[in-house]
Amino acid sequence: MNNVLQLKQLTKTYGDFAAVDQLSLSIKEGEIFGFLGANGAGKSTTIHMIASLIPITKGEIEVLGKNIVKNRRFAKSNIGIVPQEIAIYEDMTAYENVRFFAGLYGLRGALLKSRTEEALAFVGLDDKHRSFPRDFSGGMKRRLNIACAIAHRPKLIIMDEPTVGIDPQSRNYILESVKKLNAMGSTVIYTSHYMEEVEEICTRIAIIDHGKIIAEGTQAQLKSIITDQKTIGIEVRTMEGLNLEKLSGIAGVRSVEANEERREIRVSSDAEVNNLNRILKELLADGMEIRAVEERQPSLETVFLTLTGRSLRDN
Repeated sequence: MNNVLQLKQLTKTYGDFAAVDQLSLSIKEGEIFGFLGANGAGKSTTIHMIASLIPITKGEIEVLGKNIVKNRRFAKSNIGIVPQEIAIYEDMTAYENVRFFAGLYGLRGALLKSRTEEALAFVGLDDKHRSFPRDFSGGMKRRLNIACAIAHRPKLIIMDEPTVGIDPQSRNYILESVKKLNAMGSTVIYTSHYMEEVEEICTRIAIIDHGKIIAEGTQAQLKSIITDQKTIGIEVRTMEGLNLEKLSGIAGVRSVEANEERREIRVSSDAEVNNLNRILKELLADGMEIRAVEERQPSLETVFLTLTGRSLRDN
């Protein structure tokens, strides 16, 4: 398959600080490519350079084999971006918003009208042509944001945190929309702080930290990096009295996380160290009522935490 996007030694500096440091990456036609990084890792800066929102310091970006600096109009017509911050006009109707943004990509006349209607129908807002976004829910605004980015049928769609702050039903709708766009021929770059979304839809993933790609591959390839670890999930009746520091001090334990919502303790431990009995003993000594214990394969989130030293949601 051909490369839809290729970054060659891409660099962005601010004074002596390199926000993106000689980053090289290829994304092939038909991929849903997960691009992961915590705040300050260089992810947003990279996306902004691809979208021509900020200038490149050094290196090259090619879209469909053409340099975006030398072929700005070509690049613009083949890229659609769904920004993290909703970019729509509250005092324009849903139809007017999509028509306005589609017009910026050069669509005119009957084609502009048909593509506007098509994009609104795709995101399930075909009955909201004359409605104003100020009356929309957060999920509807996110869907309108997507419609504005896809009306010109771009080959490459960048979706930067498209499900932030919306309800589960709207999130599922958007994830299904990403899959449909991909099936219709668009290559997608997808960023999210919700690792379960990345695991559900992405065919390949890259992790960026300190401006450099530190890992890249399929989910299976990334998880194979940390075969020296195991994860133990322990469900308890209540978190009251839990002492994470004591668990962290047990031999072989690498990290401990508590999920209050699911009343679950997740322990990452050395694969060769048999310390489950010690962990359970400490929990029982603290008066914790244990309901279930499960040993799991490493998750994508565990890989991210291991490689970067911080959780994807610590942002």
